[in-house]
Amino acid sequence: MAHGRRSDAPGRKTIFDPDASTHTALFVHTAALQAYHYPPDCPFKTERAQRTVELLQSMGLLDDADMVSAEAAPRDVIERFHLPAYLDMLRDAPNGDMGVEGLEMGLGTPETPVFGGMYEYAALACGATLAAVDAVTDGRARRTFNPSGGYHHAHPAKAGGFCYINDIALACDRLTEAGRRVLFLDIDVHHCDGVQDAFYDRSDVLVMSFHQTGKTLFPGTGFAGETGVGDGEGYTVNVPLPPGTYDEAYLRAFRALAPPIARAYDPDVIVFEVGMDCLSGDPLAGMTLTNNAYVDVVREVLGWGKPVAATGGGGYHQANTARGWALLWAELAERDTGESLAYGLGGVMLESTDWHGGLRDRAMAPSHPMRQAVDRVIRQTVDDVKANVFPVHGL
Repeated sequence: MAHGRRSDAPGRKTIFDPDASTHTALFVHTAALQAYHYPPDCPFKTERAQRTVELLQSMGLLDDADMVSAEAAPRDVIERFHLPAYLDMLRDAPNGDMGVEGLEMGLGTPETPVFGGMYEYAALACGATLAAVDAVTDGRARRTFNPSGGYHHAHPAKAGGFCYINDIALACDRLTEAGRRVLFLDIDVHHCDGVQDAFYDRSDVLVMSFHQTGKTLFPGTGFAGETGVGDGEGYTVNVPLPPGTYDEAYLRAFRALAPPIARAYDPDVIVFEVGMDCLSGDPLAGMTLTNNAYVDVVREVLGWGKPVAATGGGGYHQANTARGWALLWAELAERDTGESLAYGLGGVMLESTDWHGGLRDRAMAPSHPMRQAVDRVIRQTVDDVKANVFPVHGL
């Protein structure tokens, strides 16, 4: 990937003509993804995407006309970000050809296990994200969603956090090569270290991440002082949040920071990672959001009036993740889920995988001590982010 400032590239133009679009939204998914599985004891379940599809179809919120298939990303495209030797290792490791070099590339750990079809799955998931970006770019849809995307921890020659091929970095790179100005917004509970590193010295991709603090969660990065270098100074925005962050506090932080930065940056397109591991009860994290907060965030983002290419990401409680992504699709596609604006009757607060009460969770009230502790940290974080990046954007 080439580096350097390209935000003022000649010929920059609006990426989307609403009058020329065919679809409000397209759902990118291929049944071929279901042929691949991480090891049974791995928390990452590829089945989440198909579960989301089936849930939406059962509710009449997704039909064949909404869906577009995808093919695996070609090797030469993937090599725009990843080194050839690393890709060879991904391909060969399941055959036992790994050794010390593979370990140095991050393979063979509980979070990056070796499994059959590892390269093929990652390339196919990446191809789906690129297809989602292309559908927005060529005007076939205002918004797209690939639930099998969002592998933001992968580095050029190292796997990490269940991620092998960084579809997000490749998607953003594809857009910048076309002269587009990109906002990558990540609300997965884990910090997007791989994507941040890819664009840390550039201003044509603004990387904005809201995540549980690296003091308490993998990958241990994403602090408010990480704001970019060189041409990229001020174009990395990290909002680390404390464990126990609840809906109201999360939304307060988001609304204080994301809208003004997005307006000032004025991107052509938003690449949006929507991991569902901020939900209360997720086994790998410590946030306490309900999916109502996700709906509010998505509505805020759509209100910015920009084309959006969304992906999945984390989410290790399968039922809660599928419901959250179903709600995301309903918002992207402007579909009525049949529920009023009132919250649902259970969801993550019932910690039940047998859900019959609709898609939305019921409201959650944090304890007074938790509210005080979380609010104090978030106030300081918001102040730090404003001090670090607002001046760069004239705010």
